[in-house]
Amino acid sequence: MNPIDAPNIKISPDLETALKTISIWKTNKEKIVFTNGCFDIFHAGHAYALSEAAKYGTKLIVGLNNDLSVKSLKGDTRPFHTLPSRAYVLAALSAVDLVIPFSEINPEKLIHAIIPDVLVKGNDYEQDHIAGARFVIENKGEVVLIPLIPELSTSKIASHVFEKLKNNAN
Repeated sequence: MNPIDAPNIKISPDLETALKTISIWKTNKEKIVFTNGCFDIFHAGHAYALSEAAKYGTKLIVGLNNDLSVKSLKGDTRPFHTLPSRAYVLAALSAVDLVIPFSEINPEKLIHAIIPDVLVKGNDYEQDHIAGARFVIENKGEVVLIPLIPELSTSKIASHVFEKLKNNAN
């Protein structure tokens, strides 16, 4: 196997394939943790949140917005990196067990299909506004909010870079 292909085994081509793997994990009594995001410019805040999320179970699944849904959420200049590139970065992390791309604006459909034991988001969200939170709790799961690292966000990083480029052009 080519080393560059190794993380790709953790990237699901579709939900149906992912559910087969998840079913095996559930049969083996694995504790399934789910989180999601765009992960457009991967940074220390992402790494921290994912490593913290992984501590709440034995298998971490990351729902990854596809390029069109990132554009819908973040604007016409995004994503900076394509879905295959973003998925590869996530799959290369030891904390991540499975990456599932999705096309919707939020991961509600994925959460209903997976029925995770734990749903994790950053604490910039309120539990009442987290897609799938009510469903997870109704199915005897828990919702965990991870503290964010201040000043670390893809939007802030991109804004800073664009400002520097603008200043250098003048």
